[in-house]
Amino acid sequence: MEQKESRGYVQVYTGDGKGKTTAAIGLAVRALGAGKRVLFLQFMKRPDYSEHRILTTLTGLKVIALGKPYFVARADRISPEAAAAMGRGLVVFEPGKPPEDYVRLLAEGLEAARVALTGGEYDLVVLDELNVALSLGLVELDEVLKLLDARAANVEVVITGRGAPPALLERADLVTEMREAKHYFRQGVPARRGIEN
Repeated sequence: MEQKESRGYVQVYTGDGKGKTTAAIGLAVRALGAGKRVLFLQFMKRPDYSEHRILTTLTGLKVIALGKPYFVARADRISPEAAAAMGRGLVVFEPGKPPEDYVRLLAEGLEAARVALTGGEYDLVVLDELNVALSLGLVELDEVLKLLDARAANVEVVITGRGAPPALLERADLVTEMREAKHYFRQGVPARRGIEN
C-alpha cells in the first residue's frame, strides 16, 4: 500500500565534487515519472547549458535560467592568474560590492521561487546553484531561509551548489556532500559539452 505524501522536505546537494546539478536533474525526472509538477530554477546559469535543452522539452517541468553572459568572482577568492585565464567572460568584484545587474536578476529569481514555493503549482522546486549565489553574496541567506519557512508544507525543495552556508545545512532535512576524490580537470581536460556543461 502506497503511503499518502503530505510533507515536503528540504534537500541540499553541496560540496566540491561533480554531480550536484546532475543529481537534482535525476530527482526532477523521477518526480515527473510520478506525475509531480517541477520547477527547475537555475541561478547563475544561462540557457546554453546542455541540460536546459532537454529539460525544456519535458511535460510537467518548467525551467527558468538566471544567468548573465559572464561569470562573477569575489576578488578575495580568485587569483589574478585564474582571473586572467578566464578573460572577458569574468567580472571580479570586491567583497560586499557585487554587480548590481546580477543582484537584481537573482532577486527576480528569489521572487519566482517564493511564488513557486507558496502558490501550489509545483510539488518539487529545484534551486540550482543557489548556494553559489549565497557564497558570493549575490543573495542574502535570511531571504532564502524566509522562503523555506514560508513554503507550502507539501513542496519538496532541492538547493544545489558548492559552499552551502552552515545555517542552510542546519535548516535542511537532507544534506548530500559531493566530494572530489579525483578529477580529470587536474590533468588539463577542459569542460566537455554534454558532460560538464
